[in-house]
Amino acid sequence: MNQTHEDTRVTDYALGELDAAARAAFEAELRESAELREELAGIESTLRALREEIGTTPKVALDEPRRERIRQELASATPRPKSRLRAVVFTAVTATAMAAGALVFVRSEGRAPSVTAVDRVASKYEKGMLGPQPTAAASAATGSKAKVDQERQAEGQRFQREAYDSFQDNPFIRVATDPRSTFSVDVDTASYALIRRHLNDGQLPPKGAVRIEEMINYFSYAYPEPEGDRPFSVSSEVGAAPWAPQHRLLKLGLKGKHVAPADVPGTNLVFLIDTSGSMSDENKLPLLKRAFELLVQQLDAVDRVSIVAYAGSAGLVLGPTPGNDKRAILSALDRLGAGGSTNGGQGIELAYKMANEGFVKGGVNRVVLATDGDFNVGVTSQSDLVELVEQKAKTGVFLSVLGFGSGNYNDSTMEKLADKGNGNYAYVDTLNEAKKVLVEQATGTLLTIAKDVKIQVEFNPSEVAAFRLIGYENRVLSHQDFNDDRKDAGEIGADHTVTALYEIVPAGRGLAVPGTDPLKYQTPGAPTGAAVKGELGTVKLRYKQPTGTESQLIEVAVRESGVTESSDFRFAAAVAELGMLLRDSPYKGSASYSEVVRLAQSGELDERRRELVDLAHKAEQLRR
Repeated sequence: MNQTHEDTRVTDYALGELDAAARAAFEAELRESAELREELAGIESTLRALREEIGTTPKVALDEPRRERIRQELASATPRPKSRLRAVVFTAVTATAMAAGALVFVRSEGRAPSVTAVDRVASKYEKGMLGPQPTAAASAATGSKAKVDQERQAEGQRFQREAYDSFQDNPFIRVATDPRSTFSVDVDTASYALIRRHLNDGQLPPKGAVRIEEMINYFSYAYPEPEGDRPFSVSSEVGAAPWAPQHRLLKLGLKGKHVAPADVPGTNLVFLIDTSGSMSDENKLPLLKRAFELLVQQLDAVDRVSIVAYAGSAGLVLGPTPGNDKRAILSALDRLGAGGSTNGGQGIELAYKMANEGFVKGGVNRVVLATDGDFNVGVTSQSDLVELVEQKAKTGVFLSVLGFGSGNYNDSTMEKLADKGNGNYAYVDTLNEAKKVLVEQATGTLLTIAKDVKIQVEFNPSEVAAFRLIGYENRVLSHQDFNDDRKDAGEIGADHTVTALYEIVPAGRGLAVPGTDPLKYQTPGAPTGAAVKGELGTVKLRYKQPTGTESQLIEVAVRESGVTESSDFRFAAAVAELGMLLRDSPYKGSASYSEVVRLAQSGELDERRRELVDLAHKAEQLRR
C-alpha cells in the first residue's frame, strides 16, 4: 500500500476516531502492510511525545509560522534504512524553548508523519483533546508486543497508588430463606467515567472501580414522570437475562420530577477546591477550573458563590458573590495555582462555615468539593473525614464531590464523602464530562428533591425461587433499616433516573445455592393468599422531603408484562453484562463482549450509548 501519507485512517486510528467496523477493517490491513504499520508508528511517536509533556509543561498556541517550520523540517528529513529510520517529530510543548520562539524536536521511530497528520495532532493538542497517557491498543496492532508490554507495565505501576474498595458481587438468595432485599438508592456515576479513563489509557480497570449500579445510572432511561405530589415515579419491566436465558431479569426504575431552570430556588454554592501540589497535572486543576467556569455560566443574580481553596492550609479565595458577577468569580478561579500538601479536613471545615453563613432557607445550599482525594495533612484518616462530613450534613448543607486526575486518585474516600454528605459523586476526565455533570444535569446535580431514599423488594415464593441484586454492594441495608428513619440513605435530584436490576430464578428451576439447615423451633410459614401467580413481588420505597425528618412510603406490585423488552431494558442489560465481564463476576454466565455490543446496538444509540459500544471493543482487545 503506497498511499499511506494520504490515508487519513492512519491518523484517525491513532487518535481513536474510527468506529468499530472501520477500526476492525483497518487493523486487518495493518497486519498485511509493513508500510502502513511504519506510518502508524510515526504518528504514535508524535502522540507519545505530546502526551509525555502535557502533564508538566504549559500548553502553547501552534501558530502558522511554527507549523510552517514543522513542514520544512519534515520536507528536509533525510531517509535512512528502515531498520534505523528516525523522523523529526515536533513535541510542541517544551516551555522555555517555545517562550524563546524556538522549536524543539525529538527523534522517534517510524516513518515521518505527513504534514496533514501533524496538523491534526497539533490541533488536538491546542484544544486540550489529547489525554495525558497513550493508549496501547494502536501500538498492539503494529506487532510491537514487547514495547506494548513495557508501556502497560509502567501504566500499571502508575495506577498502583490509586485507592479503590474491594467488594464481592451480591450472591443469589433463596426466597425460602429470605424473600426480601433492602438497599439505598445511588445516583453516583463516577465508576463509569473511571472505567472509561482506564480503558482509553490502554488498561483494564481495577475490579474495585467497577460498580455496576453507577455504570447503569450513568445513562438516562425513558421512565414516566411522577404524578401528583410524589417527587419521583416508580416503574418496572421484566424480561430474559441475556447471560442466563433460563433466568429472568427485573428492571426497577425511578424518575425524579422535572424542575424547570426558572423554578430552581436560589443557590448558595461553596466551591471547595484542592490546590495541593498533586493537582498540577493538566487533567486536574486546569481541567477543574474549566469545569467550574461552565457551572458559573449557569448562575444568575439570585445565586451566591464562595470559593475556598486548600493545600497545606485552607483559605477563603472569594467571599459570597452574586452569581451574575461572573468576572469576579472567574477571575478568582483563574488565580488558583497548585502547590503544597493537602489539608482536606481544614478545607471542609471552612467550606461548611461559609455555606452556613450564606444559608438560603428553602434554597439550594451545597458544598462542591473538587479534588483527586489525596488527603495527606491534618485530618487524613478516611473514617475521620467521613465522620466530619456526616456531622456537617446535619446542618442542611449537602455535598457534591467531583473527582479529577489519575495516579494518586482516591476513589474510596471520595465515594464515602459523597455518600455521608447527602450528595452525589462524579468523576470528570474530560471537558465533555464536565458539561454533562455541571451543565446538562446541573439541576439534578445541585437540587435534591428527596433524601434518604430506600428500596425494599419482597419476592413472591410462588413465582421466584431465588434472586440476586446486581450492583449496589456497598448500598445494601439490613431489613430493619428500611423503617428506621434514623438510618441514612441516598438522595435523588431533579430529573435524575435511578435503575436497579435483579436476576431472578423462576420457581421450580434448580439452583446451586447453598441452603441452610432446617430450624429446630419453628417452620417457615406457608405462602399467603397474596402469593398469586403472575405477581413477582412488591416494591416498597421510603423517602423524606429534603428538609423533612419523617419518611413517606410508596408501594408498587411487580408483574410480568408479557410484552417484548424495550430498547432501554436491553441497553441496561448490556451495561450490566459489561460490568460483570470487567469484574470477572462469578455470575457472568454466558456473557460475552459480542453480546454486550449486540444488546446495546439493538436500539437507537445516541453519542453516549455509542461510546459504551466502543469501550466494550477496547475491553475485549485488552482482555485478549
